[in-house]
This record gives sequence, C-alpha cells and structure tokens, in this order.
Amino acid sequence: MPDHEFDLFVIGAGSGGVRAARVSAAHGAKVALAEEFRVGGTCVIRGCVPKKLLVYGAHFAEDLKDAKRFGWQVPDCAFDWKTLRDNVLGEVDRLEGLYQSTLDTHDVATLRQRATLVGPNEVELSDGTRHTARIILLATGATPAVPSFPGAEHGITSNEVFHLEEVPKRIVIAGGGYIANEFAGIFNELGSRVTIINRTGDILRHYDESVRDRLLQISVKKGIDFRFHAPFEKVVKGPNGSLTVHTAGQDPIETDCLLFATGRRPNSGGLGLETLGVKIDPNGAIRVDEDSRTTVPSIFAVGDVTDRVQLTPVAIREGHAFADTQFGGNPRRIDYASIPSAVFSHPPIAAVGLTEAQAKEQFGSVKVYTSDFRPMKNVLANRDERALYKMVCDALTDRVLGLHMIGPDAPEILQAAAVAVKAGLTKAQFDDTVALHPTMSEELVLLK
Repeated sequence: MPDHEFDLFVIGAGSGGVRAARVSAAHGAKVALAEEFRVGGTCVIRGCVPKKLLVYGAHFAEDLKDAKRFGWQVPDCAFDWKTLRDNVLGEVDRLEGLYQSTLDTHDVATLRQRATLVGPNEVELSDGTRHTARIILLATGATPAVPSFPGAEHGITSNEVFHLEEVPKRIVIAGGGYIANEFAGIFNELGSRVTIINRTGDILRHYDESVRDRLLQISVKKGIDFRFHAPFEKVVKGPNGSLTVHTAGQDPIETDCLLFATGRRPNSGGLGLETLGVKIDPNGAIRVDEDSRTTVPSIFAVGDVTDRVQLTPVAIREGHAFADTQFGGNPRRIDYASIPSAVFSHPPIAAVGLTEAQAKEQFGSVKVYTSDFRPMKNVLANRDERALYKMVCDALTDRVLGLHMIGPDAPEILQAAAVAVKAGLTKAQFDDTVALHPTMSEELVLLK
C-alpha cells in the first residue's frame, strides 16, 4: 500500500461530509476536507434550518390572530421582513461556526477551495495544489434544478430566497414537492399573493393521497392559488421589474418573484469522475454499493449526491457508517426502510412507512384506520381547519405498515410514533396504550 498524505480526503462540508470527517478523525484517521462555499452544507446554510426558522416566523401571523379568541388584546401588528431575515442569517452564521469548531477540535484540515479528482487517490484544489489520500469521499450534495425555457434566468431558487430584500407582494412558486408547499405557506402567512404552478396534476406525490388532498384543501382555503398541468412556455420581465409567467393552456400570471422549487439534482458534475470510471446515473447520481463505495474502489460517496434518500439525517447516518466501517473496525450499513419525513407546510405533514396505495400493492389486503378531527385549539380559535391521522396495517398480522398525519405539530408527534412502526408493532399494541388526554397525539391510540 503506497504512502498517502491523508487517510481520508472529503470533498464537501455538508452534513454527511462533516460527520464522516469528524468520526473518521476520532477513529485516528488523518483527514482533510475541501469546501468551496460554506461549512454546514445545504441544510444548515440554505435549507432545512433557515427554512424552519422562517416557518416559525410566519406562523406568528396565525398565532396572533388566534390569540384574540383566547382573551389577549392583541393590537394590529406590523411585520418587518429584514428583522426576521437578518436574525435567521445570523443563526446560520452561528451554526457554521459550530460546525467549523467541531472540525478543528478533531484536527480535520479544512481547505476552503473547490476540489476535483485527478486520480483514484489524488485531488487538485482550485489553486493547483494537489493532495493524495488512501480514500476519497464525495459528499457534494445536490443543487436546485431549474427548468430550461426562455426567461428562466429571471427566477430564483431556494438558494437565494433567504436573501430577498423584501417580501414580494406576489410570488409564483414552481413545483409540487415539499419545498414548494413549505415556501407557499411561509409567504402566504407573510402576506404575499401566492400561486403554485405545477406541470403535473399532483402535489407531494410521494405522500399518502389522503393527507396531500387535505393540505390542498386547506391551502386553497387559506388563499393559495394552484394551477396544475401548467408547463412553462416563457417568462417576460417588464420595464418595472415585474414578471409575466406564461404556461401552456393557462392565462399569464403577473408576479414580482418567481421561485423554482422543481426538485434537486446531485452535484456530481465537473469533479472529474467520468475520466476515472466512476459510474454516474442519468440524473447525475453517483452510483454506490451498500457500503457507499463507487465503481472505483478508493472512492466513496454519501448524501444527496447519491440520490438514495435526500434527507439530512440519512446523509449523517451514511457518513457515520462509512467512517465506522472504513476506520473504526465496526462495519455498518444503513437500513432505508421506514424513514420518517415531514413537510413543514401550514399545517405540517408527517409520515413514516408505506402509504395506503403502496401497502395494497405489496401486501394485498390492508386495514386502514383514521381520525379526522378538529384540534381543540382550532375549535376555540374558531379556525375551521381539521387534522387527519391515518394508520395503514397489514390485515393478516395487524402490523402497522404506515402512519400519515397532517395537523399542528404533526412532525413532533410522529418522531416517537415512528419508533413503533420501525419496531414492527401492531394496531393492538397501540390500542393497549392508555391515551394521554387531552392531546392531539392521543388520537394515535384511539384510531377507528
């Protein structure tokens, strides 16, 4: 085995890369990490963390209105976008500092440059410097996908949305996935006129049909406009800066901001992978085996760049398992079954396991239990907004195959319930658990 400058060279300082670097170093490996932008990756810098903080900020619009029904004499409140924006960006800066401190504490050499591969064990930085490593780990994440059509350059993505100078009076959001629906809820609460356009006829197609239909109904009632089967034709920018969005078969839409939330593509381009024989799928995903190894034995990949499951906790687990396997003497692989997920819409969605359609396809006979109720807080607030909980079970064994929820705090409630689904518990075991009253979560043990 030839000598190398490092045991591990990581490209990309997102959640998966930082975890892999830190744990590998803790196992005694000599580790370097290259990052061309900021330490922390999409989740910390321009993804789930700042977005969740915007969700919290936006929710005060409803909370302040509801407070009057609870006896609080709330005056008309003005909202200052720049205060929220700058405080959120300040928190991002703080978290980036913590991530960098963690790397420094574990003696990981952080190189703030772009790195590309020039050999199976060699990388080149943007300044021309080259380094060798026994193992190279690609953790370059994913980037927003932007459709190609005339005028697309006038739109923004989730990368730029956190830096807007003001809340747009009108915003068009392209896409039907979780990013589109989350930002639709945020901007609607902050006073924007929101229109979602989607080239298909569905939103949140990976979620159970019942909960996504409920979100659509509630969103429409809140004033969000949806236009389906509306592929882009062109966008024209007017002399005053406003945009006119033209879609097939629909009337043009005048807007102040166009936000693309049309999916994310793996960041595999321009790394020099093809010349080394690293296999890349047509969508840009780096092909890996169960140990995150690519088709080149010394090169590995974790996180969104592999497009297995584009979720931060999954990338973290993949990075940790890689480090334990390669440097810790503890070979581990990730179990991708029953991964919980959430959409931080207004109200939020949470799910784990199989949808009703998936369960029927895999198991044939299933039993479905639901609770369709109006949360106590919504009743007193005079808010006509109903929650929906749904449990999908194997009809033969009574095992819970999936849980799907939409309603206040659904993601907070589901995390604990996901343990039960992962453990293979049955509906009877849920029923045998005494309800915690009065809570929304008690509905999980009272489903009929």
